[in-house]
Amino acid sequence: MEKIKNIDILAEMIKKAVLKKEQIILFGDSDMDGVSATVIAKEAINNYAFFQKKEVSVFAYFPDRKNEGYGLNDVVLPYIIKKHPKGGLLITLDCGITNFEQVKRARAAGFVVAILDHHKPVEDELPDADLIVAPKQNEDNYPFKDFSNAGLSYKLAEELLGKSMTVLFKENLLELVALATIADMMPEKDENIDYIYNGLKNIENSQRPILKAFFSIYNLGEFNSKRDLIHRINSCFNFSAMDDNHVCLLYHILSEVDFETAKQEAKELIEENQRRQFEINALIDEIRQSVDSKLGTNIVFEGNPNWGIEYLGSIASKLALYYNKPVFLYQRYDELSRGTVRLPKKYDAVKAMESCKNLLITFGGHPPAAGFTVSNGNIEKFQLALVDYFNKENSK
Repeated sequence: MEKIKNIDILAEMIKKAVLKKEQIILFGDSDMDGVSATVIAKEAINNYAFFQKKEVSVFAYFPDRKNEGYGLNDVVLPYIIKKHPKGGLLITLDCGITNFEQVKRARAAGFVVAILDHHKPVEDELPDADLIVAPKQNEDNYPFKDFSNAGLSYKLAEELLGKSMTVLFKENLLELVALATIADMMPEKDENIDYIYNGLKNIENSQRPILKAFFSIYNLGEFNSKRDLIHRINSCFNFSAMDDNHVCLLYHILSEVDFETAKQEAKELIEENQRRQFEINALIDEIRQSVDSKLGTNIVFEGNPNWGIEYLGSIASKLALYYNKPVFLYQRYDELSRGTVRLPKKYDAVKAMESCKNLLITFGGHPPAAGFTVSNGNIEKFQLALVDYFNKENSK
């Protein structure tokens, strides 16, 4: 059976690290897909160690998207190096494919670096990692490319555990894969169809405490469909708050093992989501007033120091649907701005930003949904470049 390039080698690297009692450091993006991918990887590694009767030290870290941006950035990497001066196996999940300098520094600090990333490399350039698992790299001939990163982590879990993966454990992981695939707006085709179907078919009876808690609070009969309820749950998970140890709170929530604790967390998430939706609707009205005052623009390009980056993805999705235009929203800081992108299906956000990448500090994502960091001195140039790009796209 054909496999994703290097995924079997990554599984062997993990097995070797477990058997030698080496530290394994998981670094995932702090959105639903990245966190789910990290939870799946950690639970699979712990499961393997259990069958091998070995103790394993697995640590998880995430970027603070609000203050640091995306990926293995220059703030979190020194933190990891300081916490793990002896190095170890460092696996990036849902990021890493564009972190060229940081990967070099991690290896120089003594880490073995493996990248597990579903994003497309920029112009097919690859970081100098010890191993790269990325279906969208040119050298990978696996026929399906559009997995969520949680889907890739599940592939890794299958490779790692083989026949020792129990049916219950498989169902448990597939629930996260389904939620992440939907949340990350991955195409619902080919293998993703199977992941979503198998992950959702019995999710109302989930044994994962946080999902069990949501289904004990929500009444499925009050929703138009199970998918509607899943979208509601995903919206509750759409936050990226961090603790003091560079661990995303969502990671703790998805990993919670006590049902009563999870039920309290679910209630708090529902209340917080209701408050967040109120603020999102207010911001949408504010942005629409600004957009409607500008006639004839082919994109929505708006920013403000007071807009929380954690809200902008939801807002951009709704505005892209409302205006049927590419939407670029950003929160402006003192020297740079961080933003999010949502596009109608006929466009590609990554290609749009590749066309003016010299103006950007970082960018990445998928055709319908992406993000960027730009110097404030380049914001107007970036906007003009995008207007020009989409003018050309619209004239084709």
